[in-house]
Amino acid sequence: MADIVISFANWIWGTPMLVLLMGGGMILLFHSGFIPFRKIGHSISLLRGKYDDDLAPGQITSFQALSAAIAATVGLGNISGVAIAINMGGPGAIFWMWVSAFVGMATKFYSCSLAIMYRGTDSAGVVQGGPMYVIEEGMGKKWKFLSIIFCVAGVMGLLAIFQANQLSAVFRAVMLEPAGIENTVTLRWIIGIVMMVLVAFVILGGIKRIASVASKLVPFMVVLYFLTVLIIVGKYIGDVPEMFVRIITDAFTGQAMAGGAVGSVIIIGARRAAFSNEAGIGTAPMVHGASKNREPIREGLIAMLGPFIDTVVVCTLTALVIMLTGVWQSTEADGVRLTLHAFDLALPGIGRYLLMTAVLIFALSTMFTYSYYGHKCFNYLFGADKADYYNYFYLVTIAIGAVVSLDVVVSFVDGMYAIMAIPTMISTIYLAPKVKGAAKEYFARIKAGR
Repeated sequence: MADIVISFANWIWGTPMLVLLMGGGMILLFHSGFIPFRKIGHSISLLRGKYDDDLAPGQITSFQALSAAIAATVGLGNISGVAIAINMGGPGAIFWMWVSAFVGMATKFYSCSLAIMYRGTDSAGVVQGGPMYVIEEGMGKKWKFLSIIFCVAGVMGLLAIFQANQLSAVFRAVMLEPAGIENTVTLRWIIGIVMMVLVAFVILGGIKRIASVASKLVPFMVVLYFLTVLIIVGKYIGDVPEMFVRIITDAFTGQAMAGGAVGSVIIIGARRAAFSNEAGIGTAPMVHGASKNREPIREGLIAMLGPFIDTVVVCTLTALVIMLTGVWQSTEADGVRLTLHAFDLALPGIGRYLLMTAVLIFALSTMFTYSYYGHKCFNYLFGADKADYYNYFYLVTIAIGAVVSLDVVVSFVDGMYAIMAIPTMISTIYLAPKVKGAAKEYFARIKAGR
């Protein structure tokens, strides 16, 4: 079974996803008139909350929506995912992660604008947003099968098994293995159950508690990780230009790949970027669709900051730490353990504890937000009166994730993400003209001072 999961993920994340996410995102980037580059300043100004409307439909503010979305994206994808990308595709994979991020900004602008434009209501009459409602409300009932495909994949793919797996790994490496405590299955189950209880305290309180906790944790965790990485980069500052040159040259030569397979480097970069910033997957529109915002374009502009913060800033810093310390060439470690070796080498004695703190906050905040995403998918499929049952299923899988192997976890999540991306990208491209028309009207009003 494990081999089937891994083979499926490797197949679908070849040409099919490269064409859909990178190709589709490129179409949206051109169609938007390069809005991610032209309007990023306006996006940042919107975060100050000047235009927040407490009476607008929705459950949370735009800042809370972005914080919750970033809590899901700025996480272990930036620590473990980057390490996996470099381990598999070399430094050149980072360049293609950058490309995916800028393309992904356009995708998120469109998909999150649509999440406000085509909101629906669940069986309890609560206003909801996300690709499933965009498809049903914007494309019509005949396309509802795409909504069902998205939600079925979302229920399975948005489990926190990867986060549980990697948090368990770093805790064992930092706290238990140095003390000589043996890494047994029983120990991993205990760690998983403890994580399950911690997450339960937050997610059983619903989206408002999740968004409230995320809006407090996200700024703290980003600043902590950012400052730690900057200290490490500062130690090797003279080598930084060489690392950027290596990233760019390897992207087109594939020198770190066996046989110099440039195509494989592109696929690895795109695959890890999608896992990291989730642009085109359809998760962020679910939380942005809950924002108290009457302006679809405004929400899209705020949402598009996510891939920039996540991939262009945070992933690049992680990549620099791994490359500057040289651990990617000198150790067999993979995932979070590779990043842990880099922090340990750069900041002996304290580096591993700083990383463990960051991983703890990253993983928990991601777990909180993922539970909301899966809950919304379950709500759509089975009704609001049954949606809370999903939380208990979700919590149990956290304990399971701490025990299973990394390869199976990564492949399973990647496979489900790919299936979610198909309905999301189809609906986003299909309804793109609606967003462009609304954007033209929005910026005309801004220019006129209205």
